Amino acid sequence: MKFTQLAGSLVAATVIGTTAHADKLDDIISSGTLRCAVVLDFPPMGSRDDTNTPVGFDVDYCNDLAAALGVEAEIVETPFPDRIPALVSGRADVGVASTSDTLERAKTVGFSVPYFAFTNVVLTREDAGVDSFESLKGKTVGSVAGTFEAIALEEQVDAWDDGSFRSYQSQADVFLSLSQGQIDATVVTSTVASSIVNGGKFEGLTIAGDAPFDVDYVGLIGLRQEYGLLNYLDLFVNQQVRSGRYQELFDKWVGGDAPDLTIAKAYR
Repeated sequence: MKFTQLAGSLVAATVIGTTAHADKLDDIISSGTLRCAVVLDFPPMGSRDDTNTPVGFDVDYCNDLAAALGVEAEIVETPFPDRIPALVSGRADVGVASTSDTLERAKTVGFSVPYFAFTNVVLTREDAGVDSFESLKGKTVGSVAGTFEAIALEEQVDAWDDGSFRSYQSQADVFLSLSQGQIDATVVTSTVASSIVNGGKFEGLTIAGDAPFDVDYVGLIGLRQEYGLLNYLDLFVNQQVRSGRYQELFDKWVGGDAPDLTIAKAYR
């Protein structure tokens, strides 16, 4: 084969290969819809109001992202354990679902820079005899399988070698189990704990101090090979912060000063 023929064949193959692998960001814009995986039993990040409409910080964040892309937002209700499967299966385009940016998860999906940061507290019943994290030793505790706080809590129970840990499929299951006395306490984000205690749906629950876990930084997630989309998500988070929209949403759904998303010597 002559050089010119070979060159032409390589160019054609490159064009075909490029066409075969469509860019996810372009696909979203072309479709006119952004499908966001959002957890809706995790107030104030995501829940349903009295009319069954999805509401919360993550819902608004998805709507903002869709508006920036010039498309409509579609909220795909997704339990915590299904956040990554929803992306891998193609059921959702992006996860706006308070997903901790762990190295293990990054083997499967790509993360944006942090768009929110959580601290954790002990949530218990008033009659459970729990008044601090240390008093959980010997108790039965539980949390949602696979979450940051569940992994940390189970590791602590194992280290104590006293008490037991139970895993659940949803936050609602955890709170119901706690209110019914099946477990003595759980560890949840301070935002969720305040919402549950003040909401009154589960009576007799109270916050019993901080949990000594690291700050839980969470990112937007997409398929790890979609570099164009992940780059866009990074820039979007950056602009949400510098425009003041991040603080505005925090004021709306939580109140007070929004957590700092920078990490000394890492994120600036």
